[in-house]
Amino acid sequence: MSLGYALRRIIEEYPLARLDPPAKHPLAAVIRKGAPDEVRGALASIDGPFLVKGSPGRGSKWAAVPWIAIFDPAVTTSATRGYYLVYLFPAHREAVHLSLAQGTVAAIREHGAGAGDHLRASGAMFRARLADFADRLPNETIGLGTVGELPEGYEAAHILGLTYDLDALGDERRLRTDLTMAVTAYRALKARGGLDCKTCSV
Repeated sequence: MSLGYALRRIIEEYPLARLDPPAKHPLAAVIRKGAPDEVRGALASIDGPFLVKGSPGRGSKWAAVPWIAIFDPAVTTSATRGYYLVYLFPAHREAVHLSLAQGTVAAIREHGAGAGDHLRASGAMFRARLADFADRLPNETIGLGTVGELPEGYEAAHILGLTYDLDALGDERRLRTDLTMAVTAYRALKARGGLDCKTCSV
């Protein structure tokens, strides 16, 4: 397997896989282990440490939007808080987003119905801090094609990144180069103040 092949499998197989229970489903195993292993391989040449996790959902329910996340343990070890890199698989198109994102669940707990506004405002501030990455990671917004507190939260939590259609996943060198650039942006945000949001207004 390669990183591109693993991402492609998830994109192509997820709609049909959701018709069956996730327990012991082969695609759930790809999301939990196979694809994270490929991401770890792509990160091997970059000084870590990194924690990589994949989630097809929880318990007996598939996620509306599956994800594979990359955490700097000094920042966070969970997608609920802090900030991290994540591959997100939209429900409405054959594509995958590579997103530098803020933790969604913690924002919802703290800000309630205002979480989306808070995340978008802080995201705009963080993009300003990372203006030197705008050309390489140009996506300022993402769409996930489904409604719900978490998918809409993921959209609001996005800071910057890239989107790949299926055809782009055949270029393994590009995927690895882009991932290296995204890690550089992740580290730059950490060096430039992280989620210190004292100047945010919502």
